[in-house]
Amino acid sequence: MRYAEKIRIPHSPAAARTAAAAGLALAVGLTATPALATPTTRTAGAAAHSGLDRYYDQRLSWGTCVQSPDDTMGRDLDQAGVQCANATVPLDYAAPRGRTITVAVSRLKATDTRHRIGAILLNNGGPGGTAVDSPPVIRKAMKKVGARYDIIGFDPRFVGRSTPLDCGWPVSFPWFSAGAGRAGFDRHVALSKSLAAKCRATNASVLPHVTTRNTARDMDVIRGALGERKISYLGYSYGTYLGTVYTQMFPGRYDRVVLDGAIDPRAYSPRLMKDAVRENEQALSAWATWTAGHHTTYGLGRTRTAVLATIDHVMAKAARGPLTVGTAPDTFRLDDTHIPTLLFMGVADDTDASRAFLAEQVSVLSKATKGQQSSLSPEFTEQLRFALTGEGSAFGSVQTAILCGDAAAPRNPELYWRDIERTRAAHPLFGPLTENIGPCAFWNAPKENPTRIRHDAPALIVAATGDPRTTYRGSVALHDQLPSSKLLTLKGANRHALYGEYGNACVDTKVNRYLATGRLPGKDEVCVK
Repeated sequence: MRYAEKIRIPHSPAAARTAAAAGLALAVGLTATPALATPTTRTAGAAAHSGLDRYYDQRLSWGTCVQSPDDTMGRDLDQAGVQCANATVPLDYAAPRGRTITVAVSRLKATDTRHRIGAILLNNGGPGGTAVDSPPVIRKAMKKVGARYDIIGFDPRFVGRSTPLDCGWPVSFPWFSAGAGRAGFDRHVALSKSLAAKCRATNASVLPHVTTRNTARDMDVIRGALGERKISYLGYSYGTYLGTVYTQMFPGRYDRVVLDGAIDPRAYSPRLMKDAVRENEQALSAWATWTAGHHTTYGLGRTRTAVLATIDHVMAKAARGPLTVGTAPDTFRLDDTHIPTLLFMGVADDTDASRAFLAEQVSVLSKATKGQQSSLSPEFTEQLRFALTGEGSAFGSVQTAILCGDAAAPRNPELYWRDIERTRAAHPLFGPLTENIGPCAFWNAPKENPTRIRHDAPALIVAATGDPRTTYRGSVALHDQLPSSKLLTLKGANRHALYGEYGNACVDTKVNRYLATGRLPGKDEVCVK
């Protein structure tokens, strides 16, 4: 799940999709004619008799995406031909006549209406990632077939432009390492407990309803409000779990489904990242090899071993006392609980640009161990401000609420400490991070049980063999549980999120062929980096 990627959160669609480490952070359309489907069609199944008719039958009021004079994203969407609306959904689907909330929706209509295929709904992962701003980017990725779809982005309940949720946290997200010793772990236990308490104090009435299953229900309301009998779907990272949940809750109401960087639903939990340590160590090692080849630029070592030794030195110094980086007014103090998170986020992408960005960060930290101050790039400043302050409190609040609302986490802090100590010898850098406690240990129990696969779904699953977030093993596991699915593998890439983002022509061509024809390949297929 882009659950540990999100520190770079600018409002561009690509950044939102790469958003999940503060979130490891991540399109349905109308028919060609203005006539709406009958209520019987749009409230298929139980909805017709459950008091949900008024939600399925609502007419979305499409208009400008601009919300304020300084809304540059809204202006960009308007200029790209995107329209925006708000869908009304019940807070609690068990009480449809009760409180309502809004879900922000955007639409880029098909231009080739003669050959229109249908509507495709987007989710960029997170959880907590936005997608209202994504239709123009996805239209470009889809190339010629994009003109045949209404492309619909939406911000899931309590995300982005939808009804908001913000617990007023002093940090933007709660995902840090326990550090080298018990003191760091105890501080994080106290922090996690206080963050959970803040959410209960400020949003107790809505927290039970901030779940993936309710987002899937919202998706089906959007489908109905758009007058679509079926919707297609493109989901990245956590969005693959959401898409899988939709196929299980609403079988027969989806058309073409692309799941990029898939999660095994059986493994989905607030502790999902503990299963990705090996992949992240491999990605860090590959980054170190690349960085050694750029020693003259970053000064981190001329060999992979030397670069990794520099990281060990940074960690050792940070464990003895926080490192100060930046220059006034943007100075930050980072200790051994913060640095593993930055490294974990930095290895989610093996492109040269991302590797250079991480090398820049480590270079700044290395200089700080010698008492040398360096000015920070605007991007690194933004990342640290997001990580170490409450600037992104709303993002962290809703992401955590979704994770904790979906599946329970162990409640005994000593269990986490034992896991940290058990893995520390083999995984000293990432073990204390991925095994660490979080607010879910202090959250109320989920209202519903996690979704399990009981229906086959003919989806196209896209995965890189070295994905450091949602591991390749997870995509293979989901493929095994969905016998009609096909697996498109990209070999040799340590990359999370591929289609339309990584620039692999083989992957993009095969996904677009499926979106154009609706026919899955006859067998699993392989592309190479």
